[in-house]
Order: sequence, then structure tokens, then C-alpha cells
Amino acid sequence: MWPVPPLRLGTLEAGPASARPDLLAAPTLAALRAGGWLDAAGVVEIDPGRSDTAATRDAYGVPEDALANCVIVAGRREGVERLAACVVLAATRADVNGVVRRRLDVRKASFLPTGRAVELTGMAVGAITPVGLPPGWPVLLDRRVADADLVIVGSGIRASKLLVAGSLLAALPAAEVVDGLGL
Repeated sequence: MWPVPPLRLGTLEAGPASARPDLLAAPTLAALRAGGWLDAAGVVEIDPGRSDTAATRDAYGVPEDALANCVIVAGRREGVERLAACVVLAATRADVNGVVRRRLDVRKASFLPTGRAVELTGMAVGAITPVGLPPGWPVLLDRRVADADLVIVGSGIRASKLLVAGSLLAALPAAEVVDGLGL
């Protein structure tokens, strides 16, 4: 079972997402409801200007091994675009042209342009989260994220963050735990 809020990392203390649905992007809220995780996920309001990873770390004293980044990667094969979300710890970067390229089975993989990522996910720049991505998108989780007791990840909006157990992210319907995803 996952930890139950209130959850604390650095100076951030999150309450259950069920208490503050206004702090979640619509797709994030829908996914938490569908998974029965509204009381297992924590949400905390933050300064939207401090939503980027380094700013969150510095402003709220969150250790880098507790900050997770979600990036959207794309590649093409035989004219068909293949997308995946990659979730790695902030101290690492996704192995886009190694592990991700092979997982997508494409010749070249790259980060999806920001505008398209926002349009396709319904989430804000710098706040994209693996919770609530479009159906069918693979969610590749670095093993270190999946094994973390607690991580901070975007909520879909810049004014808040989710605090969740790595095991909750690993339980997402399209999640796949990948060794060596984060370099």
C-alpha cells in the first residue's frame, strides 16, 4: 500500500489530492479518480514561478533524489509517430537515443516540441505528469523512480506538485519500469 497524505518532502507538506482537486489538471484528476488514488496521492500548492525542477529544489529544500521529471519523447517508424513519457529522477537525464529509442523501435527519438506536448496532454509546460496521459501512451519509469518511497512530480498545472510513492507511478496502467532509463 502507498503512503497516505499528509506527506512531507523538504518544506513541502501535501494533503490528500481528494481535498484539493482544484490543484490538479483535469486529466490528472480523472486518472487519480479512475485508479482510486485520490487519497493515496498528495498534492501541495506552490508558487507557479517555482514549478521547474531546479526552482522547486532550491525554493523548497527538496532533495534531488526525490524530484522526478516527466518528459515526452517521440520517434517515427514507417510514417507512424510513436510517443512515450519518460520519468527519471532530477539528478539524471532520460537515455533518449539509447533505451527510449530501442523501446519505441525507432531510428531516432527526440523530445516532443513543447507546444505539441501541452496540446496532446492537456497539461501545462513544466508540469506534465505521468498521471493522466492519453490512453495507450507508454510510461517508462526509471527503476530508481519506481523504487522511491516518495517523489515529487508535476500535477499537470504549474501551481502545484504531486507527492506520490514510486510504487503508485509504477502501478499506472501503461507504466513499465525500465532499468537504466536515467543516466
